[in-house]
Amino acid sequence: MADYRAPRDDMDFVLHDVFNVTADWQKSDMLADMMDQDTASAILDEAAKVAEQLIAPVSRQADEEGVTFNGGEVTTPAAYKENFRQLAEGGWVGVTANPDFGGMGLPKSLSAQYEEMLCSADVAFSLYPGLTSGAIMTLDLHASEDIKQTYLEKMVQGEWTGTMCLTEPHAGTDLGIIKTKAEPQGDDSYLISGTKIFITGGEHDLVDNIVHLVLAKLPDAPAGTKGISLFVVPKYLVNEDGSVGERNAVSCGSIEHKMGIHGSATCVMNFDAARGWMVGEPNRGLAAMFTMMNYERLGVGIQGLGTAERSYQNALEYAKDRIQGRGAKATRDMNAAADPLLVHGDIRRMLLTMKSLTEGGRAFSTWVGQQLDRAKYGESEEVKQRADAMVALLTPVAKAFLTDTGLESTIHGQQIFGGHGYVREWGQEQLIRDTRIAQIYEGTNGIQALDLLGRKVVGSNGQLLHPFVAEIREFIEQASSDVWSTQFNQLANAISDLERVTSQIIERAQSDENQVNSVAVEYLHLVGYIAYAYLWLRMALVAETKQDERPYLASKIKTARFYFARMLPRIASLISAIEDGSESLYLHDDEDF
Repeated sequence: MADYRAPRDDMDFVLHDVFNVTADWQKSDMLADMMDQDTASAILDEAAKVAEQLIAPVSRQADEEGVTFNGGEVTTPAAYKENFRQLAEGGWVGVTANPDFGGMGLPKSLSAQYEEMLCSADVAFSLYPGLTSGAIMTLDLHASEDIKQTYLEKMVQGEWTGTMCLTEPHAGTDLGIIKTKAEPQGDDSYLISGTKIFITGGEHDLVDNIVHLVLAKLPDAPAGTKGISLFVVPKYLVNEDGSVGERNAVSCGSIEHKMGIHGSATCVMNFDAARGWMVGEPNRGLAAMFTMMNYERLGVGIQGLGTAERSYQNALEYAKDRIQGRGAKATRDMNAAADPLLVHGDIRRMLLTMKSLTEGGRAFSTWVGQQLDRAKYGESEEVKQRADAMVALLTPVAKAFLTDTGLESTIHGQQIFGGHGYVREWGQEQLIRDTRIAQIYEGTNGIQALDLLGRKVVGSNGQLLHPFVAEIREFIEQASSDVWSTQFNQLANAISDLERVTSQIIERAQSDENQVNSVAVEYLHLVGYIAYAYLWLRMALVAETKQDERPYLASKIKTARFYFARMLPRIASLISAIEDGSESLYLHDDEDF
């Protein structure tokens, strides 16, 4: 596997040249004094060193070692404990956390770049700080002051880690039917009993304590999702002086033996009257969890982006070095017995597909991060509300489209390696295995598509799509260029097609209960490809003005042309499938399958 190199030039380009995030930061009372371009670049430079020099070099060996389970104890790969200690000492566990508890307080548009580097270096390792960051956010937003003072500083410092315990053996996406119970004890504590499965980092040897956030139901809870409460349940109870106390009644029953992310402990967790404390209000636990879901969905999407970038770097190096076959006359080295793989058209097709999806994905993740920042730090209620609407629309796309295209990119990388991509020593097949789970957890991509089309678009009668369409149409009107007239026309036509099929879906859904479910995935991909087209045009126009001082941007302009020539036309087949509706899917009776 090629040595990982963080794409720092491209990160700075999208942050500062394309999205001008510093302008947003300077408008925020919370960010203006702590964040500017120089500070952001210095942070990312240090993050790149962590990813390149500390995490990435042990990823392959960690995958081979995996995690082991013995008598309820989980041992992580040999290098992980020391690496996590160094990560924590550098403050990287709390990059987005509240500075009041020792965090860096980074805006999401910036932390998204750090997350990508960590995921490129080793997705499995990234999950331990990543889940902890999500738990920190939830506690900071919803927990009582006592709970915050008890747990947050230790978690932010990386001395303790966090989990999210939602899924049960019989209840995956349908959390309304969970069975875990919470019995009030007459003080402010509860006894939590039940079993949770697929718990990332539920047990491990990296830190002294693990803080579980557990969904459970009170004895008198209403049925369904309206009856779910959230509790903090530590592995070890915490003494009054903040030290680790006696063991709580929570244990790991087993770990899963998985296709990928072998270095990440995926646990079955048993709560046997474990002592816990409520976070937020009774029966409002799911709402508390969902306040962080927009961040988590983007975070999972970034896992797909990170592995795609690593795959591209590996495949590009191999395509340049591997001498195999003869190119066409225009590309042939007449003095050599064979040519590098890079001269062959099909290799270039795959590499450019990877490059266009990965660089487009980086722009997209940064754009969504900017919307999250504006929703949190915006200078006016109008700015916040508009960003909130964009976040609601785009986060399911970020999770699903980034991971779907991430898997595509890792498979292209494997194909370029040929047989060497199928054997373990090169590490390419690990990227495929590690990426595959990202399409499944945190809500499968099919569920994300239903959220986008069913809840967000049809559920709002199309209103939630309007800010997305309006921003792109405004861009087309204000930035149209003769040099890029063909591409601007393609984008304009794509937006018109999106509006047309959206209206068609909304109308059909009134009489066809299967309509939304039947076309949701295609619809999400349609939005994804259009969003990338918008962002590729933005990048191309900026790159044209900067390429004299930064020659590498010439490649950006060429890749934009490839995207419009080869990638955006994919929407034609998506539109065709959407227009079919549910008809072809429901011709079969059950016995016909």
